[in-house]
Amino acid sequence: MFTDSHCHLSFPELTSQLAAIREAMAAAQVVRALCICTTMEEFPAVHGLATRYDNFWATVGVHPDNEGVTEPGVADLVQAAALPKVVAVGETGLDYYQMDNRKGGRSVADMEWQRARFRTHIRAARQVGLPLVIHTRSASDDTLAILKEEGEDGQTGSAGGVFHCFTETLQVARAALDLGYYISFSGILTFKSARDLREVAAFVPLDRLLIETDSPYLAPVPHRGKLNNPSYVPFVAQQLAELRNLPVETIADLTSANFDRLFL
Repeated sequence: MFTDSHCHLSFPELTSQLAAIREAMAAAQVVRALCICTTMEEFPAVHGLATRYDNFWATVGVHPDNEGVTEPGVADLVQAAALPKVVAVGETGLDYYQMDNRKGGRSVADMEWQRARFRTHIRAARQVGLPLVIHTRSASDDTLAILKEEGEDGQTGSAGGVFHCFTETLQVARAALDLGYYISFSGILTFKSARDLREVAAFVPLDRLLIETDSPYLAPVPHRGKLNNPSYVPFVAQQLAELRNLPVETIADLTSANFDRLFL
């Protein structure tokens, strides 16, 4: 039985097909999914999915790359995180990937608004005792530094959480693991170009692994380029099973157990 630890079922392209997606999930033995929030405006829809279906859960947070949206304070996140079936804060983190491509270009110094938002999410997660769902892209040094500055060291009082859709180096994975975080792999792991990432996936301890789709994005091989959905997460598990020389059923079981330990 598989668990998709990160998907965006509130996005219109998936919501419009939700009945068919749920049927496909059942056929693929994907029994649970965590619905991820990316704006406070989106949160009612995300939370609505979790309360409507007994095998969905929700997060609350604002994606680091979203601008022109409601900026939550710690109290706003704490209030939403206290609602039933909200099991994490995020996705949050830092994303410098498009920094130089934004209108006029930006420097790292210009991204202070992202860093301030990230700190707000960390403080809220620590206050409510829920894990963080971390997005980091082209910003791993700052992501790790801020987590440490905010007291995330894997010890009592840390929020902990997961580095989702991991695409960073083995060095970054080691650092995240040292802070007590889990590592989640998406369909990118199945891409031909992802040799280095597969080396990371072969290294991560089995009790810190999660699998995800990040749907509607990043459909795994053999569906690459198509609209992704949670029923495709077994393809990620299969790639992990081959890397670890384990039955795919074992990967399904242990990643589901890891999901329980982190979120439930």
